Amino acid sequence: MPFQFIAGSDDFLVQRRARTEWTELVLSVGDPNAVEIVEGQAGNVDEVNKCVANFVSAVRTISLFAQDKAVWLKDVSFLADSVTGRSKGTLEAVEHLQEVLANYDEQAVRILISASPVDRRKKAYKWFQANGKSIFLETGKDAGAVVVMVEEEAARTGVRFSGNAADILVQMTGGSARLALEETRKLVTYLGPDGGTIDPPLVAELVPSLGDSDFFEAAEAFYSLDLEWTLAAVHRHFFAGHDARGLISSLQNRNRLLLQIKAMMQTGRLRGRVSKESLEKAAADMGIDFGEAPAKSGFCIFTQNPWYLGRLADSLNKLSLRALLDFQEAFCDAFMEIIRRPTEQEAVITAMAVRCISPLIAASP
Repeated sequence: MPFQFIAGSDDFLVQRRARTEWTELVLSVGDPNAVEIVEGQAGNVDEVNKCVANFVSAVRTISLFAQDKAVWLKDVSFLADSVTGRSKGTLEAVEHLQEVLANYDEQAVRILISASPVDRRKKAYKWFQANGKSIFLETGKDAGAVVVMVEEEAARTGVRFSGNAADILVQMTGGSARLALEETRKLVTYLGPDGGTIDPPLVAELVPSLGDSDFFEAAEAFYSLDLEWTLAAVHRHFFAGHDARGLISSLQNRNRLLLQIKAMMQTGRLRGRVSKESLEKAAADMGIDFGEAPAKSGFCIFTQNPWYLGRLADSLNKLSLRALLDFQEAFCDAFMEIIRRPTEQEAVITAMAVRCISPLIAASP
Protein backbone atom coordinates (compact mmCIF):
# COMPACT_ATOMS: atom_id res chain seq x y z
CA MET A 1 0.00 0.00 0.00
CA PRO A 2 1.46 3.44 -0.90
CA PHE A 3 2.04 5.92 1.89
CA GLN A 4 -0.92 8.02 3.04
CA PHE A 5 -0.61 11.80 2.84
CA ILE A 6 -3.15 14.01 4.63
CA ALA A 7 -2.86 17.79 4.31
CA GLY A 8 -4.95 20.93 4.68
CA SER A 9 -4.95 24.53 5.82
CA ASP A 10 -6.61 23.82 9.19
CA ASP A 11 -4.16 21.96 11.44
CA PHE A 12 -6.91 20.82 13.80
CA LEU A 13 -8.94 19.24 11.01
CA VAL A 14 -5.83 17.54 9.60
CA GLN A 15 -4.83 16.20 13.02
CA ARG A 16 -8.30 14.83 13.62
CA ARG A 17 -8.46 12.99 10.29
CA ALA A 18 -4.87 11.77 10.58
CA ARG A 19 -5.49 10.36 14.05
CA THR A 20 -8.44 8.37 12.71
CA GLU A 21 -6.28 6.94 9.90
CA TRP A 22 -3.47 6.21 12.35
CA THR A 23 -5.78 4.25 14.64
CA GLU A 24 -6.73 2.04 11.68
CA LEU A 25 -3.08 1.57 10.73
CA VAL A 26 -2.16 0.52 14.26
CA LEU A 27 -4.99 -1.99 14.33
CA SER A 28 -3.94 -3.40 10.96
CA VAL A 29 -0.39 -3.97 12.23
CA GLY A 30 -1.68 -5.74 15.30
CA ASP A 31 1.40 -5.23 17.50
CA PRO A 32 1.42 -1.95 19.49
CA ASN A 33 5.21 -2.24 19.76
CA ALA A 34 5.58 -2.13 15.97
CA VAL A 35 4.46 1.48 15.61
CA GLU A 36 6.44 4.70 15.71
CA ILE A 37 5.48 8.40 15.64
CA VAL A 38 7.97 11.00 14.37
CA GLU A 39 7.19 14.66 15.06
CA GLY A 40 7.30 16.75 11.87
CA GLN A 41 7.21 20.28 13.27
CA ALA A 42 10.40 22.19 12.51
CA GLY A 43 11.33 25.81 13.08
CA ASN A 44 14.61 25.83 11.16
CA VAL A 45 16.65 23.79 8.69
CA ASP A 46 18.52 21.87 11.40
CA GLU A 47 15.23 20.70 12.87
CA VAL A 48 13.99 19.72 9.40
CA ASN A 49 17.09 17.58 8.84
CA LYS A 50 16.72 15.98 12.27
CA CYS A 51 13.04 15.23 11.59
CA VAL A 52 13.76 13.64 8.21
CA ALA A 53 16.65 11.62 9.67
CA ASN A 54 14.42 10.28 12.48
CA PHE A 55 11.74 9.35 9.96
CA VAL A 56 14.19 7.55 7.67
CA SER A 57 15.56 5.64 10.64
CA ALA A 58 12.05 4.63 11.71
CA VAL A 59 11.17 3.40 8.21
CA ARG A 60 14.37 1.40 7.81
CA THR A 61 14.28 -0.17 11.29
CA ILE A 62 12.10 -3.25 10.91
CA SER A 63 10.40 -4.75 13.94
CA LEU A 64 11.90 -8.01 15.19
CA PHE A 65 8.59 -9.25 16.59
CA ALA A 66 6.07 -8.33 13.90
CA GLN A 67 5.74 -8.89 10.19
CA ASP A 68 5.07 -5.23 9.44
CA LYS A 69 5.39 -1.80 11.02
CA ALA A 70 3.51 1.52 11.00
CA VAL A 71 5.22 4.94 11.00
CA TRP A 72 3.50 8.32 11.31
CA LEU A 73 5.35 11.49 10.27
CA LYS A 74 3.11 13.78 12.26
CA ASP A 75 2.26 17.49 11.88
CA VAL A 76 4.79 18.32 9.16
CA SER A 77 5.26 22.09 9.03
CA PHE A 78 8.12 22.48 6.54
CA LEU A 79 5.97 22.10 3.41
CA ALA A 80 4.48 25.54 4.06
CA ASP A 81 5.26 28.81 2.32
CA SER A 82 7.59 30.00 5.08
CA VAL A 83 11.23 31.02 5.51
CA THR A 84 12.08 27.49 6.62
CA GLY A 85 9.97 25.90 3.90
CA ARG A 86 11.65 27.95 1.15
CA SER A 87 15.25 27.42 2.30
CA LYS A 88 17.67 25.40 0.20
CA GLY A 89 18.47 23.05 3.08
CA THR A 90 14.79 22.22 3.55
CA LEU A 91 14.28 21.57 -0.15
CA GLU A 92 17.22 19.15 -0.13
CA ALA A 93 15.86 17.38 2.97
CA VAL A 94 12.44 17.02 1.31
CA GLU A 95 14.08 15.55 -1.80
CA HIS A 96 15.80 12.97 0.43
CA LEU A 97 12.48 12.22 2.09
CA GLN A 98 10.90 11.65 -1.32
CA GLU A 99 13.72 9.29 -2.35
CA VAL A 100 13.04 7.17 0.73
CA LEU A 101 9.29 7.15 0.10
CA ALA A 102 9.88 6.10 -3.50
CA ASN A 103 11.92 3.04 -2.51
CA TYR A 104 10.73 1.70 0.84
CA ASP A 105 9.24 -1.77 1.31
CA GLU A 106 5.49 -1.15 1.15
CA GLN A 107 4.76 -4.69 2.36
CA ALA A 108 6.81 -4.28 5.54
CA VAL A 109 6.16 -0.65 6.46
CA ARG A 110 2.91 1.34 6.42
CA ILE A 111 3.42 5.09 6.38
CA LEU A 112 1.17 8.02 7.27
CA ILE A 113 2.23 11.63 6.73
CA SER A 114 0.15 14.59 7.95
CA ALA A 115 1.01 18.19 7.11
CA SER A 116 -0.48 21.62 7.76
CA PRO A 117 -0.22 24.20 6.38
CA VAL A 118 1.12 23.31 2.95
CA ASP A 119 1.96 25.34 -0.14
CA ARG A 120 -0.03 23.61 -2.88
CA ARG A 121 1.91 25.48 -5.55
CA LYS A 122 5.16 23.75 -4.66
CA LYS A 123 6.66 20.89 -6.62
CA ALA A 124 7.12 19.01 -3.33
CA TYR A 125 3.41 19.06 -2.50
CA LYS A 126 2.50 17.92 -6.00
CA TRP A 127 4.92 15.01 -5.65
CA PHE A 128 3.30 13.83 -2.41
CA GLN A 129 -0.13 14.18 -3.98
CA ALA A 130 0.85 12.18 -7.07
CA ASN A 131 2.80 9.39 -5.38
CA GLY A 132 0.80 8.74 -2.23
CA LYS A 133 -2.76 8.07 -1.22
CA SER A 134 -3.45 11.78 -0.88
CA ILE A 135 -6.26 13.66 0.90
CA PHE A 136 -6.48 17.45 1.04
CA LEU A 137 -9.04 18.72 3.53
CA GLU A 138 -10.76 21.84 2.27
CA THR A 139 -11.84 24.32 4.92
CA GLY A 140 -13.44 27.71 5.17
CA LYS A 141 -16.89 29.04 4.49
CA ASP A 142 -17.19 27.43 1.08
CA ALA A 143 -16.34 23.88 2.05
CA GLY A 144 -18.14 21.01 3.76
CA ALA A 145 -15.34 19.29 5.69
CA VAL A 146 -16.07 21.12 8.95
CA VAL A 147 -19.82 20.60 8.50
CA VAL A 148 -19.28 16.85 8.17
CA MET A 149 -17.06 16.90 11.26
CA VAL A 150 -19.61 18.61 13.52
CA GLU A 151 -22.43 16.38 12.23
CA GLU A 152 -20.35 13.30 13.03
CA GLU A 153 -19.51 14.66 16.48
CA ALA A 154 -23.18 15.29 17.25
CA ALA A 155 -24.26 11.88 15.93
CA ARG A 156 -21.67 10.21 18.16
CA THR A 157 -23.60 11.50 21.19
CA GLY A 158 -27.06 10.72 19.82
CA VAL A 159 -27.79 14.30 18.71
CA ARG A 160 -28.52 15.43 15.16
CA PHE A 161 -28.52 18.74 13.32
CA SER A 162 -31.74 19.70 11.53
CA GLY A 163 -32.10 21.82 8.41
CA ASN A 164 -29.08 24.05 7.81
CA ALA A 165 -28.12 24.23 11.47
CA ALA A 166 -24.68 22.68 10.92
CA ASP A 167 -23.95 25.07 8.05
CA ILE A 168 -24.98 28.04 10.18
CA LEU A 169 -22.79 26.92 13.07
CA VAL A 170 -19.75 26.61 10.82
CA GLN A 171 -20.38 30.02 9.26
CA MET A 172 -20.89 31.66 12.65
CA THR A 173 -17.59 30.25 13.92
CA GLY A 174 -15.72 31.57 10.89
CA GLY A 175 -14.99 28.13 9.43
CA SER A 176 -12.66 27.25 12.34
CA ALA A 177 -12.77 23.49 12.86
CA ARG A 178 -11.57 23.69 16.45
CA LEU A 179 -14.09 26.35 17.46
CA ALA A 180 -16.95 24.66 15.57
CA LEU A 181 -16.26 21.40 17.38
CA GLU A 182 -16.22 23.09 20.79
CA GLU A 183 -19.48 24.89 20.03
CA THR A 184 -21.04 21.59 18.95
CA ARG A 185 -20.04 20.00 22.24
CA LYS A 186 -21.52 22.98 24.08
CA LEU A 187 -24.83 22.54 22.26
CA VAL A 188 -24.84 18.81 22.98
CA THR A 189 -24.25 19.54 26.66
CA TYR A 190 -27.07 22.09 26.64
CA LEU A 191 -29.51 19.48 25.28
CA GLY A 192 -28.66 17.14 28.12
CA PRO A 193 -28.24 13.36 28.41
CA ASP A 194 -31.50 12.64 26.58
CA GLY A 195 -30.09 14.12 23.36
CA GLY A 196 -32.34 15.77 20.83
CA THR A 197 -32.03 18.03 17.82
CA ILE A 198 -29.88 21.07 17.17
CA ASP A 199 -31.97 23.38 14.99
CA PRO A 200 -31.08 26.77 13.44
CA PRO A 201 -32.75 28.91 16.16
CA LEU A 202 -30.80 27.06 18.88
CA VAL A 203 -27.52 27.68 17.04
CA ALA A 204 -28.38 31.36 16.57
CA GLU A 205 -29.23 31.72 20.26
CA LEU A 206 -26.22 29.96 21.80
CA VAL A 207 -23.33 30.27 19.32
CA PRO A 208 -21.43 33.59 19.22
CA SER A 209 -20.81 35.18 15.83
CA LEU A 210 -17.37 35.92 14.43
CA GLY A 211 -16.76 38.69 11.87
CA ASP A 212 -18.91 38.55 8.76
CA SER A 213 -20.87 35.63 10.20
CA ASP A 214 -22.99 38.27 11.97
CA PHE A 215 -24.86 38.65 8.68
CA PHE A 216 -25.11 34.96 7.86
CA GLU A 217 -28.04 33.92 10.02
CA ALA A 218 -30.39 36.58 8.67
CA ALA A 219 -29.46 35.73 5.07
CA GLU A 220 -29.94 32.02 5.71
CA ALA A 221 -33.32 32.64 7.31
CA PHE A 222 -34.42 34.98 4.51
CA TYR A 223 -33.70 32.49 1.72
CA SER A 224 -35.34 29.67 3.64
CA LEU A 225 -38.52 31.78 3.34
CA ASP A 226 -39.12 31.34 7.07
CA LEU A 227 -40.59 34.72 8.00
CA GLU A 228 -40.66 34.16 11.75
CA TRP A 229 -37.02 33.09 11.81
CA THR A 230 -36.04 35.97 9.51
CA LEU A 231 -37.65 38.62 11.70
CA ALA A 232 -36.05 37.15 14.82
CA ALA A 233 -32.63 37.05 13.10
CA VAL A 234 -33.00 40.65 11.94
CA HIS A 235 -33.88 41.72 15.47
CA ARG A 236 -30.82 39.90 16.89
CA HIS A 237 -28.65 41.56 14.26
CA PHE A 238 -29.65 45.07 15.28
CA PHE A 239 -29.84 44.24 18.99
CA ALA A 240 -26.14 43.32 18.77
CA GLY A 241 -25.40 46.83 17.55
CA HIS A 242 -24.83 46.16 13.84
CA ASP A 243 -26.15 48.36 11.06
CA ALA A 244 -27.99 47.48 7.86
CA ARG A 245 -25.22 47.94 5.32
CA GLY A 246 -23.47 44.64 5.95
CA LEU A 247 -26.77 42.79 6.09
CA ILE A 248 -28.00 44.20 2.77
CA SER A 249 -24.62 43.46 1.20
CA SER A 250 -24.80 39.85 2.40
CA LEU A 251 -28.30 39.45 0.93
CA GLN A 252 -27.27 41.02 -2.37
CA ASN A 253 -24.15 38.88 -2.68
CA ARG A 254 -26.15 35.70 -2.21
CA ASN A 255 -28.92 36.89 -4.52
CA ARG A 256 -26.37 37.68 -7.23
CA LEU A 257 -25.08 34.11 -7.17
CA LEU A 258 -28.60 32.64 -7.08
CA LEU A 259 -29.61 34.71 -10.11
CA GLN A 260 -26.70 33.28 -12.09
CA ILE A 261 -27.43 29.71 -11.01
CA LYS A 262 -31.16 30.03 -11.73
CA ALA A 263 -30.59 31.54 -15.18
CA MET A 264 -28.14 28.79 -16.12
CA MET A 265 -30.51 26.11 -14.87
CA GLN A 266 -33.41 27.51 -16.90
CA THR A 267 -31.27 27.60 -20.06
CA GLY A 268 -29.95 24.08 -19.46
CA ARG A 269 -26.36 25.17 -18.81
CA LEU A 270 -26.57 23.62 -15.35
CA ARG A 271 -28.49 20.40 -14.82
CA GLY A 272 -29.30 18.69 -11.55
CA ARG A 273 -27.35 19.56 -8.41
CA VAL A 274 -24.39 21.89 -8.86
CA SER A 275 -21.18 19.85 -8.87
CA LYS A 276 -17.57 20.37 -9.86
CA GLU A 277 -18.18 18.58 -13.16
CA SER A 278 -21.35 20.51 -14.05
CA LEU A 279 -19.74 23.83 -13.11
CA GLU A 280 -16.67 23.09 -15.24
CA LYS A 281 -18.87 22.18 -18.19
CA ALA A 282 -20.87 25.40 -17.84
CA ALA A 283 -17.64 27.38 -17.55
CA ALA A 284 -16.38 25.85 -20.79
CA ASP A 285 -19.59 26.99 -22.52
CA MET A 286 -20.00 30.43 -20.95
CA GLY A 287 -16.79 31.34 -19.13
CA ILE A 288 -15.68 33.64 -21.93
CA ASP A 289 -18.75 35.83 -21.33
CA PHE A 290 -17.58 36.59 -17.78
CA GLY A 291 -14.05 37.65 -18.72
CA GLU A 292 -11.12 37.38 -16.33
CA ALA A 293 -12.71 37.23 -12.89
CA PRO A 294 -10.60 37.32 -9.70
CA ALA A 295 -10.87 34.51 -7.16
CA LYS A 296 -14.10 34.41 -5.16
CA SER A 297 -15.94 37.03 -7.17
CA GLY A 298 -19.65 37.26 -6.47
CA PHE A 299 -20.09 38.45 -10.04
CA CYS A 300 -18.93 35.10 -11.47
CA ILE A 301 -20.18 31.76 -10.18
CA PHE A 302 -17.25 29.96 -11.83
CA THR A 303 -14.94 31.35 -9.14
CA GLN A 304 -17.06 29.85 -6.35
CA ASN A 305 -16.72 26.52 -4.57
CA PRO A 306 -19.15 23.97 -6.14
CA TRP A 307 -20.16 22.60 -2.73
CA TYR A 308 -21.12 26.09 -1.58
CA LEU A 309 -23.10 26.79 -4.76
CA GLY A 310 -24.87 23.45 -4.46
CA ARG A 311 -25.93 24.27 -0.91
CA LEU A 312 -27.20 27.72 -1.94
CA ALA A 313 -29.08 26.24 -4.90
CA ASP A 314 -31.19 24.08 -2.56
CA SER A 315 -33.44 27.12 -2.02
CA LEU A 316 -34.09 27.63 -5.75
CA ASN A 317 -36.93 25.12 -5.98
CA LYS A 318 -39.00 27.68 -4.03
CA LEU A 319 -37.76 30.74 -5.91
CA SER A 320 -38.45 31.85 -9.46
CA LEU A 321 -36.18 34.09 -11.50
CA ARG A 322 -38.82 36.80 -11.16
CA ALA A 323 -38.74 36.51 -7.35
CA LEU A 324 -34.94 36.85 -7.29
CA LEU A 325 -35.14 39.97 -9.46
CA ASP A 326 -37.81 41.38 -7.14
CA PHE A 327 -35.51 40.69 -4.18
CA GLN A 328 -32.70 42.63 -5.82
CA GLU A 329 -34.96 45.64 -6.35
CA ALA A 330 -36.22 45.37 -2.76
CA PHE A 331 -32.67 45.44 -1.42
CA CYS A 332 -31.90 48.57 -3.43
CA ASP A 333 -35.13 50.23 -2.27
CA ALA A 334 -34.32 49.37 1.36
CA PHE A 335 -30.87 50.90 1.02
CA MET A 336 -32.32 54.16 -0.32
CA GLU A 337 -34.98 54.17 2.41
CA ILE A 338 -32.29 53.79 5.10
CA ILE A 339 -30.51 56.85 3.71
CA ARG A 340 -33.73 58.77 4.29
CA ARG A 341 -34.45 57.13 7.66
CA PRO A 342 -31.04 56.31 9.20
CA THR A 343 -32.45 55.94 12.71
CA GLU A 344 -35.07 53.36 11.67
CA GLN A 345 -32.90 50.72 10.03
CA GLU A 346 -34.45 47.71 11.78
CA ALA A 347 -37.95 48.85 10.85
CA VAL A 348 -36.91 49.26 7.20
CA ILE A 349 -35.30 45.82 6.97
CA THR A 350 -38.21 44.19 8.79
CA ALA A 351 -40.73 45.73 6.38
CA MET A 352 -38.59 44.67 3.42
CA ALA A 353 -38.47 41.06 4.65
CA VAL A 354 -42.25 40.96 5.10
CA ARG A 355 -42.85 42.37 1.60
CA CYS A 356 -40.45 39.84 0.01
CA ILE A 357 -41.35 36.67 1.88
CA SER A 358 -45.08 36.97 2.63
CA PRO A 359 -46.30 36.72 -1.00
CA LEU A 360 -44.17 33.61 -1.57
CA ILE A 361 -45.53 31.94 1.56
CA ALA A 362 -49.11 32.76 0.51
CA ALA A 363 -48.50 31.36 -2.98
CA SER A 364 -46.94 28.09 -1.78
CA PRO A 365 -49.23 25.02 -1.77
